[in-house]
Amino acid sequence: AAIEAARAAGVDALIVADLGVLRMAQKLAPGVELHCSTQMGITNYAAATAAYELGAARVVLARELSLEDIAEIRAKTPPALQLEVFVHGAMCMSVSGRCLLSQYLAGRDANRGQCAQPCRWKYQLVEEKRPGQYMEIGQTPEGSYILNADDLCMAPFIDLVCQAGADSLKIEGRAKTCYYVASTTSAYRQALDAFLAAPENFECPVRVLDELTRTSHRHYSPGFFFGPEHARQHPAQGGYIREWEFVGTVDSWQDGVAHCTQRGKVAVGQPLEALTPTGEVAVFAPAWIRNERGEEVEATPHALMKYTIPCETPLPAHSLLRRRL
Repeated sequence: AAIEAARAAGVDALIVADLGVLRMAQKLAPGVELHCSTQMGITNYAAATAAYELGAARVVLARELSLEDIAEIRAKTPPALQLEVFVHGAMCMSVSGRCLLSQYLAGRDANRGQCAQPCRWKYQLVEEKRPGQYMEIGQTPEGSYILNADDLCMAPFIDLVCQAGADSLKIEGRAKTCYYVASTTSAYRQALDAFLAAPENFECPVRVLDELTRTSHRHYSPGFFFGPEHARQHPAQGGYIREWEFVGTVDSWQDGVAHCTQRGKVAVGQPLEALTPTGEVAVFAPAWIRNERGEEVEATPHALMKYTIPCETPLPAHSLLRRRL
């Protein structure tokens, strides 16, 4: 039923992680492309070629591969097979998302998109005959986050990823907000455009790296792309780095006034940034705020309230407002 509903909705492709589902999709949705999920754990050219021979148009490679591995797979697989490569987002401490910790500890299946991320939790030791006595694993006062992997960020090296043979760049967005998806996608669009404009002389634009600090993230690293020694963990630190807050969406703009929907508290005179759908950023501080009745207010404390603010820069609909914490 899910396959038929997706086909009827007009999806471009189905991502599959099971051979039985792959065969079923071929029968029920013969005109829809099939992409093999990273959960298939494709780590070599033989597996990628086998997926192609089974009918896959694209394979999403495992996140444990290096640039050399990807280049070898590209060189030894049919040219028609597309390779999709993860370039940004959370790194799973298990192999390509095949983790059972969340299901075991929280009843939420990571392989069905419901991971509770127990690898980010703070762990302590308890000795069997000393119940209630929790002992720190680490040697720092902060405790130990023994499974806490860095986030992946390959924006500075997007040229190397493309040159290795990637046809598509994958940004991990599961359980993320619309703001996170918009911000990171905008950043990588700019990085990719910079590479396409000067393939032999690529330098990641500073504004790309700045944009990638505007979302909640853990410490960044290049993952396994340059070898496993670069895939770092921060066992003494947990949680996210949060320096900015998503506070609203722009519904429309006319004659210097933006009509907005609240997603977080905004105050009069507070510096804001607006991320537009084209990736441009406008900086301003509203001199006044009016609620839906046209009354001037000092702030926007109510969830999803409608309000207007002045902004000289035209803001297209769906622009996203944020403020520094």
